[in-house]
Amino acid sequence: MPGLIMRSSDRITRAELVNVETPLPTDSWRPVPHYEVAELVTRTAAEKGYNVVSEEYGINMSGRRMFGVLKFAPEGHPEYTRALGIRNSHDKRFALGLVVGVSVTVCSNLMFSGTATAIHRKHTSRIEISELIPGAFDRLAEEYEKLEENIARLKTEHVGDDDARIITVNAAEVRAIPSCDILTVLKEFQSPRHEEFREPTRWSLYNSFTETAKKYSPARADQCYQRLAKMFDLA
Repeated sequence: MPGLIMRSSDRITRAELVNVETPLPTDSWRPVPHYEVAELVTRTAAEKGYNVVSEEYGINMSGRRMFGVLKFAPEGHPEYTRALGIRNSHDKRFALGLVVGVSVTVCSNLMFSGTATAIHRKHTSRIEISELIPGAFDRLAEEYEKLEENIARLKTEHVGDDDARIITVNAAEVRAIPSCDILTVLKEFQSPRHEEFREPTRWSLYNSFTETAKKYSPARADQCYQRLAKMFDLA
């Protein structure tokens, strides 16, 4: 997912999403255009009182998968701002989904609540995003509170170097990160570039992963976030 510094070839604006081809529907499957999803999410956010301060979108090489991140004005937590992840696909690989997240102020690292999606609906012939997305926003506040409670928990959990090595290798084993990034994550954890992560906690280790994930494509980063959420008990 964006936020997440995407390669220029992966970046796309909301206006440009209208040019991404949507496959023809079948009797049992109706893909939702990426542009329609992004438009409805941003409009609903404004209607629900969320002050959107930035939005980013990315697609995979085929254009069949779209990922987006909206960032909102601070909600009383100066170290991070609330964010909302968007997923949509035209290849039946995953359902339309919204997932709550935060963006760490000092470094723009993203954390998402993984499988705790506010909406997760397959593209059946009866899908109606005009009803699903506004309904999902009614549940966002509760999801953000849960995620923020998890952040507070991670900050209290000390992690030694040996445990950090085990966790990082495990992350490679479950393909949250490629094995070539094991040392990169550990180096970031042991010598973080930001003073805020000097304390060796699970919060700092998580940010070592997401700092590394900034170089990933939207699709690869999305996989990383989902699997990290399970590993750090955020799902």
